[in-house]
Amino acid sequence: MTDSLPTVGALAIAAALLAAGDAAAQPAEQFFARKTVTITIGYTAGGSYDLYGRMVARHLGKHIPGQPTLIAQNMPGAGSLKAANYLYEVAPKDGTALGVVVESAALEQALANPAVQYDAAKFTYVGRVATSNNIFMQWHTAKVQSLDDAKRMETSLAGTGPGSIAETVPRLLNALIGTKFKLISGYPASSEAMLAMERGEVEGASSSWAAVKVGKQAWLRERKIRIILQTTPERIAELPQTPSLGEIGDTPEDKQVFALYASGSAIGRAVIAPPGLPADRVKTLRDAFQAMVKDPEFVAELQRTDVELDPLPGAAVEQLVVRTLNVPATVRDRAKLAFGR
Repeated sequence: MTDSLPTVGALAIAAALLAAGDAAAQPAEQFFARKTVTITIGYTAGGSYDLYGRMVARHLGKHIPGQPTLIAQNMPGAGSLKAANYLYEVAPKDGTALGVVVESAALEQALANPAVQYDAAKFTYVGRVATSNNIFMQWHTAKVQSLDDAKRMETSLAGTGPGSIAETVPRLLNALIGTKFKLISGYPASSEAMLAMERGEVEGASSSWAAVKVGKQAWLRERKIRIILQTTPERIAELPQTPSLGEIGDTPEDKQVFALYASGSAIGRAVIAPPGLPADRVKTLRDAFQAMVKDPEFVAELQRTDVELDPLPGAAVEQLVVRTLNVPATVRDRAKLAFGR
């Protein structure tokens, strides 16, 4: 009989460990079951933020324990900073609220944008779907067809809010290299900005390269637009003739400012959540995200759509954000001076 006691004890311990494991896994499944998780997208439909945000909404739910329903809602305003402020201040902090906002959200905080009402370091970073490349384009009939042209002649450019790349980059270009972009603000997102360009309300607009190559193939084929700038640190293979933001600047200080904005492409199209989520929910969402980006159905949809997949775990995205917030004082002051802040 005594020989059997260790076996019984081992079985009891194993059962206890198994039960503890089930208990640890159970709360997330119980919480998310029959719940609705909302992904708030900081721009209107038609751009890459909306494109990626809705793809995540279609695929993430099946990888979250309890398989909640995911829906996407658009909340444009202030270059997506309205959505960022909402997620930080108002949205529930229980895992049922996610968001996709501008990749320069942390940078706008570091450079004292008055529209910022959040601390980017405190957001919960779930994961990055892809890096980003925002492009600036001119309609084919515009007199300005290059950055050099923009230094000699004024040209109108659609703006999509004070925190958007569409406005911050032209303001920097005007202040630091002497371009003459005339911003026409008030467009909710890139889709409306590009429509305004097509209608002749403005001569130029900005959008992501992903959105243009997917949604504006006819423009590219018929040479309706001229891409004059891409916001990556270096030129990408698909746009070898277009200057990159990382190569611009007449002085070392100015080059550092432009490089800072170019670095935002690494944060890219990331999924975030409000601050203060319970640690187990953070892990649940991050694990689900990592499973989603490896899901053959998700990968196949991105391939069919012809957009990039370059995932990064949430913890690594958080490190990029912290690095962005720690802007060298000289670079921060130079950029703030350019913006008049």
